[in-house]
Amino acid sequence: MTNPSVTTETYESLRPLAFSIAYRMLGSVAEAEDVVQEGLLRLHRADAIEHPKAFVATVVTRLSIDELRSARVRRETYVGPWLPEPVVTTDSRPDDESVSMALLVTLESLNPVERAVFLLRDVFDYGYDEIAEIVGKSRENCRQLALRARRHVEAGRTRFEASREQRDALAGRFFDAVREGDLDGLVSLLAEDAVATGDGGGKAAARKTPLRGGEKVARFMLGLMRLAERRAYTFEFTELNGAPGAIIREDGVVAGTMSLDVVDGRIVAVNSVANPDKLRHLQ
Repeated sequence: MTNPSVTTETYESLRPLAFSIAYRMLGSVAEAEDVVQEGLLRLHRADAIEHPKAFVATVVTRLSIDELRSARVRRETYVGPWLPEPVVTTDSRPDDESVSMALLVTLESLNPVERAVFLLRDVFDYGYDEIAEIVGKSRENCRQLALRARRHVEAGRTRFEASREQRDALAGRFFDAVREGDLDGLVSLLAEDAVATGDGGGKAAARKTPLRGGEKVARFMLGLMRLAERRAYTFEFTELNGAPGAIIREDGVVAGTMSLDVVDGRIVAVNSVANPDKLRHLQ
C-alpha cells in the first residue's frame, strides 16, 4: 500500500532534513543515504500520515540508532584512526559546527541513544516531548541523556574558534607554505600540540596512529607534498565539514581529502581521509 497523501515535492523537501539527521548520527554518507532511502520508502508505504516530517524524523533516527549499533562493532576492527566521511559544506552556516570532524569524532564516544538525543535537542531544536516519542524514552530520561551528552561534548569542544575569513586566510598561508617547502612558516602556523590524523582504513597509505606536535606535523606535511609532486596530485580547495580543506586527485580520481581545524589563530588539527570507501561520493 502506498501513501497517496504525500506528494513528490514533500518527499524531496524532507530528504535534506532526513540526511542531516542520518549523517550526523552515522558520520557516513553511504550509510546515511541508505537510511534516508529506507525512511522515505516507509513513508511511501504507510497509510495516511498526518505529519510526514515527524514521521520521517522518527523513522530515520531509529534506523540510525540501529545502524550505529552495528557500525560500532565494525569499527572495533577498523584499521587505524576512524574519521567521518568528508562532505563539502560550502553552503553551510558559518557557525554550524555540527558537521565538524571534531564534533563527529567526539560523538563517537556517546552511546547511540545519547547521540540521538543530543543531536535532536542541541542541533535540530526538538522539544523533549518530541524526542521522548522518537527514541522511546521518558521526557525526564531524555533531559538527563541530553545533559550528560552536552557535558561530554563541552569537555571536548575547542575554544576561541576563528571566523570563516580568518580560517580561510590561515589555510591559504598553510597550503602556500606546504607548496613552497617552508618548514619555519608551517611551524609558525601550527599549534605546538597540533595533531595530524589520517584515515586509510587499511585500504590506502596512512599513519596507523595520529602524529602529535607542531614541528612533527610540519615535517610530515612537507614529506606528503614531495609525494604529491611525484605523483602529480592536484588540489581543489574547498570547505569540508565546515573547515577549510582540499580534495586531492590523481589522474582526475579523488585520492583523498585534507581539512584543517583552526582555533585561536593556529591550526590545531590536520585531518586526512584516504580510505577509498569513504571517497566514492566525491568522485
